Amino acid sequence: MAEPKHEELDCDEEQKPHFTFGVIADVQYADSPDRLSGWKVMRYYRQSLLHLREAIAEWKKEDFQPKFVFQLGDFIDGCNFHLCESIHSLQVVLKEIENIDVPFHHIWGNHDLLNFNRDYLKETALNSWSLADRGHEELDLVTAKSSDCTDYYAYHFSPFPNFRCVVVDSFDISVHGRHSTHPKYQESENVLHGNSHNIEPGGSKHNLPSQLKEFNGGFSKEQLSWLHEVLTFSDGHNERVLLASHVPIHPKAALKSCLAWNYKDMLDLLHLHPSVVCYFAGHDHNGGFHKDNYGIYHITMEGVIESPPTANAFATVSVYSDRLVLHGRGRVKSRILHYKKESELKKLTDKLQGICSLLTHPHTPL
Repeated sequence: MAEPKHEELDCDEEQKPHFTFGVIADVQYADSPDRLSGWKVMRYYRQSLLHLREAIAEWKKEDFQPKFVFQLGDFIDGCNFHLCESIHSLQVVLKEIENIDVPFHHIWGNHDLLNFNRDYLKETALNSWSLADRGHEELDLVTAKSSDCTDYYAYHFSPFPNFRCVVVDSFDISVHGRHSTHPKYQESENVLHGNSHNIEPGGSKHNLPSQLKEFNGGFSKEQLSWLHEVLTFSDGHNERVLLASHVPIHPKAALKSCLAWNYKDMLDLLHLHPSVVCYFAGHDHNGGFHKDNYGIYHITMEGVIESPPTANAFATVSVYSDRLVLHGRGRVKSRILHYKKESELKKLTDKLQGICSLLTHPHTPL
């Protein structure tokens, strides 16, 4: 497989980054032979563990060891459930990451939820909520709201002054991981199988948007409200925010069939906040990249599970005062991600003013 064409990382080598972090997605380990997926793409189940091991070895020998790693979900494959190997396979990958003294921020993907329900995941090492930030008294109140909420797995932390990372739960609304009596399970069934609000007049459930698949999920109103509070804090404190989840939210950064159910709601929210720099995701194993009209970068990481022995898929991100530098390995392209320009901030300001105007002077009904 040909190496991706990388951007020239023309950076001042004498300038030290504020911090660095690792990113990896869709390891999907299983002690199972290679085989074609339902997408007719080869998956390398045992090789994925070797790729994870290689990524850890690379991170360990870097000049600036990562401050943390974003593990973007699907750490083990769903086939483990049918093989009755879920617990053992999870132990294998967790044992592997013990070889580096760096905290992993684990995100839950659809394959994780095929193996374990949410209550079980909360009791495993895949629950990294204990790493949530406690550094700001004002933000502690926002964090406390999520700690009391058993319905979504989301938190934030500040790895360096004026920077904040936020983990969001793209399977908050999902048919996976919850009992069939749970209200959010029932809401998900309605979304997927077509209640009257999801079907165009004269249409049928077969006309539903292409992202409404069981292997995708969505964000609840409660979680979006919580995120709005966190981002509002970051806006007011001149922080730069990096978000991470499993499912992508921009149709130019992933296949439409691999997007979050209500990706437009999340995009609309992020576009209100000048603090947002980027959104990391996995799920679409082909990977993807897009800088939207509001200056937000959408990085969809290539999946380790579909990376052959000759090509891994992970990255190290170096964080500077004016940019992120993504150093990709294997199938992941290296890029320089400059922060928002004045023109992009003006567009965002104009949008906010328009919203305020609508709230202050609502349209008169005809």
